Amino acid sequence: MRNTARWAATLGLTATAVCGPLAGASLASPATAPASLYAPSALVLTVGYGESAAIAAPVRAVTLTCAPEASGTHPAAEAACAELRGTRGDFDALGGDPGVFCTREYAPVVVTVDGVWQGRHISYERTFANECVKNAGSDSVFTF
Repeated sequence: MRNTARWAATLGLTATAVCGPLAGASLASPATAPASLYAPSALVLTVGYGESAAIAAPVRAVTLTCAPEASGTHPAAEAACAELRGTRGDFDALGGDPGVFCTREYAPVVVTVDGVWQGRHISYERTFANECVKNAGSDSVFTF
């Protein structure tokens, strides 16, 4: 049941993030239409406490739109988009600050990402040992 609620929330936020900008563009006249089309990049990121998304209810969710410009409810949208562009949308390639030291406490935190990155579907899940390790996992993408 929790997965159904997570999927419904993710789908609703993704549709809003992807289709919202397109709705305004469809009403534009040819003279005011953008000069070039772009591949959409709109993501929904969630965080929950537990070892997997199947058992962890989301505690926080943010949206991140990176094309045509950085926006969304992510607290550092511009920095997060720049970081993702640097890895071409590869969440496993994100590198945080290697100088951050975290405790060895095990309080699992799971992050999920669903949406579209430059026109291709993204579905990502990663479990971190604790909140500190999650925040250190990237410079800005996971810090929400």
